[in-house]
Formats: sequence, structure tokens, C-alpha cells
Amino acid sequence: MKRLKKIGLWLLALLTIVLVGIALFAYTLKPAYEGEKQLSGLAEKVDVYFDAYGIPHIYANNEMDAMRSLGYVHAQDRLWQMEVLRRIGRGGLSEVFGKDMLGTDKFFLALGIDDASKETVAQLDVNSTSVRLSQAYLDGINTFIEEGPTPIEFYLTGLDKEKFQLKDVYNIMGYMAFSFAMAHKTDPFLTNIKETLGEAYLKDLEIDVDPETVWIKNYENERADTIHSNLTASVMQSLKQLSIPLFEGSNSWVLGPEKTKAGKVIFANDPHIGFSQPAVWYEAHLNTPTYEKYGYHLGGVPFPLLGHDRRLAYGLTMFENDDVDFYFEENHPTDSTKYKLGNDWVSFEYVAKKIKVKDAEAVDFVYKKSVRGPVLNDIAVQVNGERPISMWWAYTNGENRVMDAVYGMSHARNIGEFEEALPMIHAPGLNVMYGDAEGNVAWWATGKLYHIPDSVQTKFVQNADTGFSVKREYLDFSKNPRAINPPWHYVYSANNQPDSIAGMLYPGYYLPENRARRIVALLRPKNNWELESVGEMITDGTSAVNPSVLTDLAKNIDIKQLSGKQVKLLDRMKAWKGDYGLKSVEATVYSRWIYFFLRLTFLDELGKDRFDQLLSTHLHKRLIAPMAANPGSIWWDDVTTEDKKESQKDIVQKALDEVLASLEKDFGPETDTWIWEKVHTVEHPHPIGQVELLRSFFNVGPFPVQGTREVINNMYFGYDGDGFYQVGSGPSTRRVIDFSDVENSMSILPTGQSGNPFSNHYRDQAEMFVKGDFRKMMMNATEIRDTAESLLVFKPVSD
Repeated sequence: MKRLKKIGLWLLALLTIVLVGIALFAYTLKPAYEGEKQLSGLAEKVDVYFDAYGIPHIYANNEMDAMRSLGYVHAQDRLWQMEVLRRIGRGGLSEVFGKDMLGTDKFFLALGIDDASKETVAQLDVNSTSVRLSQAYLDGINTFIEEGPTPIEFYLTGLDKEKFQLKDVYNIMGYMAFSFAMAHKTDPFLTNIKETLGEAYLKDLEIDVDPETVWIKNYENERADTIHSNLTASVMQSLKQLSIPLFEGSNSWVLGPEKTKAGKVIFANDPHIGFSQPAVWYEAHLNTPTYEKYGYHLGGVPFPLLGHDRRLAYGLTMFENDDVDFYFEENHPTDSTKYKLGNDWVSFEYVAKKIKVKDAEAVDFVYKKSVRGPVLNDIAVQVNGERPISMWWAYTNGENRVMDAVYGMSHARNIGEFEEALPMIHAPGLNVMYGDAEGNVAWWATGKLYHIPDSVQTKFVQNADTGFSVKREYLDFSKNPRAINPPWHYVYSANNQPDSIAGMLYPGYYLPENRARRIVALLRPKNNWELESVGEMITDGTSAVNPSVLTDLAKNIDIKQLSGKQVKLLDRMKAWKGDYGLKSVEATVYSRWIYFFLRLTFLDELGKDRFDQLLSTHLHKRLIAPMAANPGSIWWDDVTTEDKKESQKDIVQKALDEVLASLEKDFGPETDTWIWEKVHTVEHPHPIGQVELLRSFFNVGPFPVQGTREVINNMYFGYDGDGFYQVGSGPSTRRVIDFSDVENSMSILPTGQSGNPFSNHYRDQAEMFVKGDFRKMMMNATEIRDTAESLLVFKPVSD
């Protein structure tokens, strides 16, 4: 007995030692938020105050020191995120995650992001201010890599840390540009429909712009063959599995002085991006005698893409313009190394790459290019058949000055200087939103636009010899859509169709009018907006469109086929105002009804794969309302029933029957229990969180969450038929900046500032975010110093 007791004591002691060791190890991995550190390259001391949410307020005597310090603190909170982001464009994911990422690496290598980045960096003026500041930021990252603790993800994956270089910055921006591109999902899909079902089936897919939709109005005033229908399906799925954020959409509006109670501009912006952990944006406030900015940074990018100071504020949404085109190339009949160019046969260019793979030999990869771009048949497993398909992309076909633009935007002192930076954005297309302390409000659509002949429909794969020429006739930036100080006293963007300046429609993959209609309906009648009321609006979860869709669906229902309880539920649905609160039964029934409505309408013609591809495009969002109001569509007939031709009434009635049966099966017969919070949740996934044992440590959530698809509080989910909606993307931040009291402007992040799971700021904003709460974006120096949670002092390296 004594021996057993002694063994037990030894085991207890050993366990204690192990737990203490783990605790000490974990402690060494935490970010350093206080104390003193020597930082090489500094000219003078830098004070970094961390507020209650871990946001650094960097006070330096010059901007070079501020940027170097930013690089260090950014890296200690987000180095793993930076590492993953810089690897996408250069085809480096297989080295971390293994052979399952080979297809994704091949695709991104063939896109040419890495090659374009190399070319851009080789042409940079290394003595320019923007490059020198960028290098200072990278030096700060690299100092942390050399001297700071290694993030736990590097231990778990066995990956060695490597220094960052300027090319990595451009690769990250290149990935951002790609993640906007909806053409990869849409153009091949529509071409497939055209070739297999015929043009009649394209009529109701909302390919073209509806002239009756809510447009963004322009105004300028004085200053004050067998082709698979989704070329990137496996690539996008791989990125989602790694919890790599994809840029989805956004809201923004800027209210002029005439629309606000205090007579000063109020700015609002919430970019919609795939949820991940860590969250996309890193907040930092830099202050020097000559420069101040409260900014939102992408991992590994030195200048903020969103930001404000006491003079001005700016933000972004997606323009959604079409800047990708696909082409059928014609192979030489006997020599597969040649293709037709005009009347000649010319050789493909062959590009050789080597891909490192975790726990395996490196893979040699060769792809070919035409003058139009990479041929996807050799790299995208979804492309079948003999017809080569090449891709032209605006981002890799033009001088890349995106970083110059971001530097110019972040350093502008007024609306004139700000606008000067915008023509340098060639791709991706962005809606840039602006407001300032002088009372100016503005919106510009940026990106290099080009003339498209009336005979060309860019949403189909082009024939190389007769299609749209890759020699584009570019428009001057003055022809880009814009509104500057319009007489209606506000500007907005919800990724919807803009009006034209150039006398032509700008082809794109615009979102439906749902959010735009709600934004305009709320903004137009009110002229006494305040910070708090704009904050309420940015979390609004009411649809301006869905109740009318429901009305159109309900017209098709034969109430004689419903039970008394079901009739009461339908009456309740008819009175619905389109709100998506956590206790809403109507939200649950409507969302499930829409899925069955879409499935019963399109699945029979498309089959499962193509139906899933339809659901991955913006097309299905755009066609819901028009199809609900269209009894004459060719899609209503179920082609699997030879003895009957179904009508809209048949499809809608059957959809409701299946909805009610499935909800009763999932939640029981009491309809009051069918509430939104049971089916609509958000979880912020980390790549390591795919391991079930580590999920609760690395992932954040899940939480029931209000909102839904295409409302202002845009909590987007994809339909998969199970009736439970895991939100995949939404507001990556919510910001409201009031120039009547800029120091009390407010924002929120979806999870927390830090990407280090041992930090107290890894998830400390998550519950606030789902509740629609905000926190202050602090800018008052005295308040920052008096309330700081901690102080980290960087000192120059002693001689």
C-alpha cells in the first residue's frame, strides 16, 4: 500500500512538473505587450501603448521608426496569418499542409501572381519613401522572426520561419485581387449551360443588368467543349478548408453635413470577408509629428487599406466589375505544342516550376501559356476535353502600382490628394469611399476599365479568333463611376450596379439590390443622423426584398392542401417584415423555403454538381426575386417527369411541403420552436482547428447570430440542403467615424486583435460582435496613456 502511495505521489509530482512546463512554454509564446526591447534600425525611442483590446498606439518621432515598430507588433500577433497569406500567391501551401494542396498551388502559380510580383519589385525605386517605409515595416517583422518566440502553429506544422521580403507584400495583394474574382465561378458555368441546355435556359439567370434595379448614381461637383462549369471549385474549397479569408462583398455609406444632427460628416464601412481566426484586419494607430493614422492592415501589408485620422476617413467595398476573360484556344491538328494566333500557328510558352511538398519529394510542375494567358487544362482538374482554355486577368496584365495607391491614400491630407492616388489601382476593382472634416463625401469606382464592343458578352468563354481581343482599349480614369458631393448629400455602395459615365454598362458580377434598397430607404428620409443611429443601421438585419419574395411565393399556395396549423403559419409568414432576429420563426421557414424552391427549380436540369456551382455564384442571389415573380420560366418544368409539365405553382407548393416536413422532423411539430438561433450560427475557424481535439482551443465560437444573406448585417451562408446555416462570411469590421467627435468614433472586430491563442485578445471581441456592440477607436493621446493596459518601449540598439 505504501509503495502504491509512493508511486502515486511520484506520478502526481511528474504530472505537476509537466503541467508547469506546459504553462511556462505557453507563457513564453505570448506576445510581449509591456517592458522594454531593443529594436535594430531605430533612430529614437518608440512608445507603444496597448489599449484594453490589445490595439497598439504607436508614438514615434519619425515615420520610419513607427513603421518598424508596427512590423514587430503586427508580427507578434499575426505572424502565422502573414505566413499563410504570403504562400498562396507563390504556390507554397503544399509545403505546409501536404499534397492535398498541390492543385491549389498549381493554380496560383499558373495565375502568375508570383512572377508578376517579382517583375514589379525589380522595377521599384528602392529610394522612394513608400518603398523605404515598406522595408522598415518588413524589417520589424524580420526582427521578430529572429528574436521573438515562435508561434505555436509553426511547431505543430514543423515549418521553419523565414524572413519576409517586398515580393511577399505584392503576393499578398495579388491573392486579395484574386479572391474578388467571381468570373472564375460564373463564366465557365454559363458557357456550359449555353452549350448543353441551350440559350433559352439563360434567359432567367439574370446575366444582364435589370434597368429597374437600384443603381449607384454618379455625380461630380466642385470640391467641397466539355468545360466544367466552375474552374476554381476545388481551389476555393481548399482555401475555405484552410480558413483563408475570401473577399465577398461590403457595405459603406458616407453622410454629408446636411444629413447629420451635428452638421459634420459621418462615415460607415463594413467590408464583408470570409470569417477566419485570426480575423482579417489588424488595427494600429500610428502617431508621429508629421503623420497620424488609425488604420486596418492586412497581414504582411505595411499601409492600411482602411483608415482615418482627424482630417479624413476612407474605406472599401468590392466594385464587382469583370476583369477576367476565358478563351477557347485552337490546338494545331498534329502538334499539341502549337496553337492558332490569327492566321498563324505559334508555339505555346512552357513555364516550369517546382513545388515543395510536406513529407514528400518536391513536384515538378509545367504549364503552358498563350498570348492570352495560362492554359487551365493542365492545372485545373475541373477542365475536361480537348479544347484548351486560357485565362486573361487584368491584375497580371498591366503595371502594378497598387501599393503606391495604398500609400497615397493613407498619406493624403485632403480630397484632392486622395483622388490623385486612385488611378494607380488597376485591379482588383474597388469602390473607394471617402469623407472628411471639411464636409466632402465621395465614392469612386477604381480599376482599369476598358471598352467592350456591343457584340461581346464577357460572361461566356470567348472563341480566341473571333472573341474579345486581349488588346484592350482602356478608358481614362475620368470615365470610372463616381459621385462627389451629390445633391442628395450621401454616397453609398452595396456591391450593386453603378450607373455609367462612359455611355456604356460596366460588365460585372454585381450583387442584387437587396442591401442597396434597404440602405437608400433608411438614408433618404432622415437628416438628423448621429453616431449611435448609424451604429444601429450598420447592424440592421431587415430585408427590403424578402417579404415581397414571400408574397410572390405565397400566391402559388393552395391553402386547401394545408392543415389548420400550417395555414396559421402561412398567415404569420405573410405578415413578416423581413427581420432576422434570433427568435424569428419566419426567418427559419423563409430560408428553408428558398433553398427547396431553388433545388426543385434547377436541380433536375443541372444535376447536383452544376446546381452546387450555381449556388456558389452571385447569379442565384440575383435570380431569387425575379424567379418568384415569373410564372413563365422554362425552368419550372421538371424534366425528370416525362408525363407532366410542371408549373411554378407545382414547384412552389412542393417546396413548401418539403420545408414543413423537414422542419417538423428537425424540431418537432410546435412551430414556435423553429427559431432562427437554432439554425443560424457563426464559428471563426483556424486551420489547426480542423483537428477536433484542438478545435475549441483554436476556433472561436460557435455563436447563434442574427442577420442573414443580403441584409445590411450580411451574415452569408451557403445552402447545402441540411437546413442549418453556418455563416461563412460577414462584416470583417464595423466602423463608424463621426467628424463632429472623431476621438469617440467606434468599431469592432469579429473575434479579437491577436492571432496568438495564448493572448488575452484572441477572442475578447467575439461576443460583442455577435451582439452588435462597439468599442472606441481611441485617438486622444492623454486618454490613451492614462487608460492603457500596458506599455512596450522600443529602444535603438546600443553601440
